[in-house]
Amino acid sequence: MNEILSFWAQWLRPSAGLPTVQWSLLLAVAAMVGYLVQRHTGLPKMVGYSLVGTVAGLAGFSGAVWPLQGISLFLLELAVAIVLFECGGRIPLRWFRHNPMVLVQSIAESVLTYFAVYWTLIWLDLPVQVAGPLALVALAASPTVLTRVVADTRAAGPVTERAIVLTTLSTLYALTLGSARAEVIDRKGLTLLESIYPVVVVLGVSIVVATVLALALRTALRLMSPASENTSMLFLALVAAGTAVAAHMGGSAPLAALLGGMLLKQLNPRPWAWPHQLGNASSLLTMLMFVLVSTVAAQAAWNAPVAGVVLALIAVRLLAKVTGVALGNVGSGASWKQALWVGCAMTPMSAIALLIASRFVQAAPATGQAIASVTLPAILLMEMLGAVIASVAIYQAGESAKPWAPRGPDGDGHGS
Repeated sequence: MNEILSFWAQWLRPSAGLPTVQWSLLLAVAAMVGYLVQRHTGLPKMVGYSLVGTVAGLAGFSGAVWPLQGISLFLLELAVAIVLFECGGRIPLRWFRHNPMVLVQSIAESVLTYFAVYWTLIWLDLPVQVAGPLALVALAASPTVLTRVVADTRAAGPVTERAIVLTTLSTLYALTLGSARAEVIDRKGLTLLESIYPVVVVLGVSIVVATVLALALRTALRLMSPASENTSMLFLALVAAGTAVAAHMGGSAPLAALLGGMLLKQLNPRPWAWPHQLGNASSLLTMLMFVLVSTVAAQAAWNAPVAGVVLALIAVRLLAKVTGVALGNVGSGASWKQALWVGCAMTPMSAIALLIASRFVQAAPATGQAIASVTLPAILLMEMLGAVIASVAIYQAGESAKPWAPRGPDGDGHGS
């Protein structure tokens, strides 16, 4: 692929640069493949997006640099921030007062996932400084994948809502602890205060940015119509500004967006109209996110030892999340069968895990590369396989408003 691109560069001189042409064509192919995958298999469109990114990455596409930096990092953080802001808006804190076992369920599955993955990796002879960060990466479920699956299956119900809430909370823990751990990854002999300080900084800065973002949007909603497209553009612009500022000040842009959505939900509990107004802009960013993640993840080097560690991490993580959700299910208002499907819906890994791994690589290149050698293949597998498992869970829970059967040429749901 690099030879082909070099040949193009000799005669093609686009005004926006050759990478813009490359990404535009790649996204055009992804849009077409995503549509065909959903139409002919019934799977979510993001499976097609990830397939295109995987092929591009394996072919040596040079448009995605690892570790993430510059415009690619900003666009990925922006796409994740938009999704997490909306997910944060689906978590009314009053719910935890009426049903505190949901919070217990979240903590149980997160703690079990972390320690199960950590001790498994130690058993596989990985160093502690690698096993700990990998366990934090595995802790993060993927709201970006789950919300896309929910949108494509038009799902609604208790399993769907609880899976989104638990996935969002696990992301909150992973972003806070992962960002803080990256700050001290190469420091040894830390005291308790020195270990806690980075967590306080990341969380504190993110809360400040989240508060400013929520208050700005709350003020705008008093002056502007929630259904106006200008409100949607204001929302997108403010999230983009918050994304740039949070990372620069030492916080986490996705974490700030998530906390901002939760805070705005308390200030403005009425249903939000602007996510529907974002329309194609949000969809394009989401597609770009999945293509970028899979393109970067596909560049990882595979070998037998790495494959064994990756498969062990994936298996233990899946078992830990299902078991953790089941352990916290007592008194949570859900049946055991629903708990199983919730745990399965939390299995995808995608952009959040990639962002955390990228921070580790930037903070400590040597240790970070060892972490990335396991993280990238795991993300590549669990972005697509996790989406399939989540889709099956939603259909088995009976919460999809559309049948699984792929549509035929006439769109009637039957093949030719």
